[in-house]
Amino acid sequence: MKKWSLKVKLSLLYTFFTMLTVCISLGILLAFGNQELISSVQADLKEGIYESMDEIQAEKQELLVDKDFYDVEEGIYKSLLNDKGELLYGRIPYGFNSRIKPQDGQIKTTENEYGKWYTFTIRYPSQNSETLYVCGITSVTKEENAIRMMTAIAVVVLPLLAVLMGILGYGLSNRTLRPVRKITETVQQIQNDGDLSRRVGLGKGKDEIYQLSNTFDHMLEQLEDSFWREKQFTSDVSHELRTPITVILAQCDAMLSQENITGEQEKGIRMIEKKSREMAQMVSQLLFLSRADQGKQQLQKENLNISELTQMIAEEQQMIAQEKHIVIETEISQDIYAWIDESLYIRMLINLMANAIYYNKEPGWIKVSLKEEQDGVKGSVEDHGIGISQEALPHIWERFYRADTSRRDTERSGLGLSMVQWIVTAHKGHIQAQSKPGEGSCFTFWFPKK
Repeated sequence: MKKWSLKVKLSLLYTFFTMLTVCISLGILLAFGNQELISSVQADLKEGIYESMDEIQAEKQELLVDKDFYDVEEGIYKSLLNDKGELLYGRIPYGFNSRIKPQDGQIKTTENEYGKWYTFTIRYPSQNSETLYVCGITSVTKEENAIRMMTAIAVVVLPLLAVLMGILGYGLSNRTLRPVRKITETVQQIQNDGDLSRRVGLGKGKDEIYQLSNTFDHMLEQLEDSFWREKQFTSDVSHELRTPITVILAQCDAMLSQENITGEQEKGIRMIEKKSREMAQMVSQLLFLSRADQGKQQLQKENLNISELTQMIAEEQQMIAQEKHIVIETEISQDIYAWIDESLYIRMLINLMANAIYYNKEPGWIKVSLKEEQDGVKGSVEDHGIGISQEALPHIWERFYRADTSRRDTERSGLGLSMVQWIVTAHKGHIQAQSKPGEGSCFTFWFPKK
């Protein structure tokens, strides 16, 4: 049941209770109808026999029977019997071969191979010594056959009715849940493209689903406003911080150029310069991500030989890696061309390789690979460093996130991998990370050629 959709569940529930109601109503109708039919036949039989008493007259010890007595009215056969049940006047229906034992005012049921019969006898008040009875005989086979026919029709019609109710129930539930489906689609679209400006927009309505939709739209408006304020704040702060940081770096250069500074003063100034450059890099990354969030970071794609570009970046980073006795190996296929933004691709690789150098072991190695696939380009940056724990791995793409084992130094801002992920996604690609603590990490990226 958990795997079934809500539409199917509602349709089955609707069909079940509808068919249950129909079956109970039909059962009651057939039961009372059958009883009513029997009562009606018996009442007609009694009434016909009492009325037929006027068609028999006794005069001077002789019975005169009117010719209407021989008529069959409403399926009732009338006859005049003696106390032994022998026929004196009247008619007996064909197929009725049972012997009648007259009893005054009683209805008896008789069955044989020809059907089922009701017999009703009343004593005729004759003036002679002989006891006479007026008898009525009627068949109930036709009525019972009608009941059986109705039951058979119900047995055939009920499955068809169940199917029809199921179709109607599915259509009704589908129409009822259409607003819910629209809400779900809107949420999925927001989740896929991150566009908080989307709205469900069901309009005005009084039921709970419309109220849910309006509440959801109102919540999206508040979220969009909050995110916009956060992005604007980040952008404004980044812009405001660039000027004082530039002034600090300029003053550091000026003070370091003086000849009369002591060794302790130079050490302190260089520490200030180092931290200012780290802050400048963080501000630059924040500004980049802020422009990306606001859709202002446009891609300038060109058809470039990324094999040569990747090899060049690896050689440049090798000079930095040598200080930590790390060797960068490359496995790059020749002449791979793709439509990319050159500056963003360089920034992506530098961030990945800088992380691999920083969190590596001494001595260590880094392997940079790039190969062409059928519809895209696949590359990776692998290291033999300290690795990332499985608990921290899903969070490494979050801004400012630092795991205890792999983000332990304050020199790293925690924004580099967020930038890498955005760059790959902006090129309509994807990136994933695999890592084991103490064994190293491997970042694999893929993006289309065009």
